[in-house]
Amino acid sequence: MSFDTKHKTEVRLVFLGAGGVGKTALIQRFLKDTFEPKHRRTVEELYRKEYEVGGIKVTISIMDTSGSYSFPAMRKLSIQNSDAFALVYAVDDPDSLEAIKRLREEILEVKEDKYTPIVVIGNKIDRHKERRVSSDDVLSTVEVDWNQIFLESSAKDNVNVMEAFRELLQRANLPAQLSPVLCRRRETFPKENKKLPPMNKINSCLLS
Repeated sequence: MSFDTKHKTEVRLVFLGAGGVGKTALIQRFLKDTFEPKHRRTVEELYRKEYEVGGIKVTISIMDTSGSYSFPAMRKLSIQNSDAFALVYAVDDPDSLEAIKRLREEILEVKEDKYTPIVVIGNKIDRHKERRVSSDDVLSTVEVDWNQIFLESSAKDNVNVMEAFRELLQRANLPAQLSPVLCRRRETFPKENKKLPPMNKINSCLLS
């Protein structure tokens, strides 16, 4: 199995969003398939994971950032050095949605590129009774106005976590030689939401 030379063998992802939206929980679910319900404040942590694919070593670095605006220089450095971005908000917290709008503007300003790869993740859909953010409104803003990818997830229930990382890795131009076990379509929303707007779904897989 060979890679196209335009693909990278090392990518850096950064997770941004307000405090308590589940950035660390999503990363831990992806890396270790675990979930810790108790929130622990993050300043900045870097995770690295290596894969061997077709004799090629692929390294994924994931930066977990603080939800505080107290570290602007640290956040700017993370943005400068990253290939793709996850903007995470919680569906039960409208203020966290406003936070990612500001963060997106900061990303575009720092990267000086409106085509910078961004995936917007509405986390905590397991709290459906407390939902205060309309998925339809966010979908329209992200996919129509921003021309970026949007999906909803639950780190707790392991919904759309792998799919979120797959979208990030694809947009970071990582080779898509991936495990058939995780080869499935992204669901923008959970299946119980039957009224979905039409959208282009992508069939591909994620590194195991």
